Amino acid sequence: MKNMESISILHALLLVMTFIGLKNHVTIIPSILKAVGRDGWASVLGATISTFFWLFLLVYIHNKTKQGSVREWLQQKIGKVGATIVLYIIAYFLIILAAFTMRETLLWISTTFLPETPMLFLFLLYLLLTVYLATAGLTAITIANTLVLAGVIILGFFISIVNQKVKDYELLLPFFEHGINPILKGMIYPASGFVELLILLFLQHKIKNQMKWYHFAIILLILTGLTCGPLVGAITEFGPVEAAKQRYPAYEEWGLGSIGRFIEHMDFFSIYQWLTGTFIRVGFLLYISAELLNLTENKKEFWKKLAPPFAIICLSLVLIKDTTFLKLNEYYLLIVTFIFFVSLSIFFSVVAMFSKKSTNKDPTGQESGEQQSKQTEAR
Repeated sequence: MKNMESISILHALLLVMTFIGLKNHVTIIPSILKAVGRDGWASVLGATISTFFWLFLLVYIHNKTKQGSVREWLQQKIGKVGATIVLYIIAYFLIILAAFTMRETLLWISTTFLPETPMLFLFLLYLLLTVYLATAGLTAITIANTLVLAGVIILGFFISIVNQKVKDYELLLPFFEHGINPILKGMIYPASGFVELLILLFLQHKIKNQMKWYHFAIILLILTGLTCGPLVGAITEFGPVEAAKQRYPAYEEWGLGSIGRFIEHMDFFSIYQWLTGTFIRVGFLLYISAELLNLTENKKEFWKKLAPPFAIICLSLVLIKDTTFLKLNEYYLLIVTFIFFVSLSIFFSVVAMFSKKSTNKDPTGQESGEQQSKQTEAR
């Protein structure tokens, strides 16, 4: 059921470009380079093809829920208690994803341009900003995303064009240098970002028009481009060996950019790209968590029930060693994310296929007015 706070399909796709694009454009690139090397592009294409077939499962769930609220649909299908358990699991997993994004951004900030700034100060500042964005509502998130994404896209094309003079595409050769096995193993990293498309289902009841299968396919192709761009750029600019050693290849590419002899060191533009991407991704994930737990209409409940666990998880990640966090973030979280969303899509499909049809009851178990009137007439 749609309410006053609704968005268009275009705005939904732009949101996906930002909150998944940040992950696939930045986070997963080092993992792909280390696992696959110069053939990383093949892993991305393989993951795209595999995810395309998975999209039909996503469309099936979308059609079965009739583009309604997944929260209400689950309550009707598996009961209020079962739905509450599932929704809390999903919501807190999204909070964990947001916390990892926050921690990675803070690590990047402290190691690049603010090494002397206390991590705790940065943490508190970004915590307040992202939570405030989440409580501002979907309309505010959409407007903010539309404004900042325009700059992100322009800067992305800018650095790609400017760096053409330093790219050597022969570094992509030979193809399939180490066979097919590394490529197959590396597919899980880009796929861990692609499967986050399932989050769109939690937003579908706020989208004005009916979403079709090709909308999902279009955004998948866009995400493929967002992944291949910095990946191929890193390989052709630094070589597969050097690129695999870098923690932030997408950031390092900005260090090569120059216009003529006098305009250099334009890597400060990447600060805008990364910080705005994190701002939207974290705020949006927190908003979806609140939507699943029905907290979007009550800001006080949001601050009481979601902000504290998010802050605790973030602070816990800040306190662990950087090397430990990087290992968790680069490998374990990506694999767990892939397994979680694929398993969730299978669970939703099973619920849609095998659950008994609703007997005209609302989520609280009360019979609808239509059903009651029929019983009265029968008497």
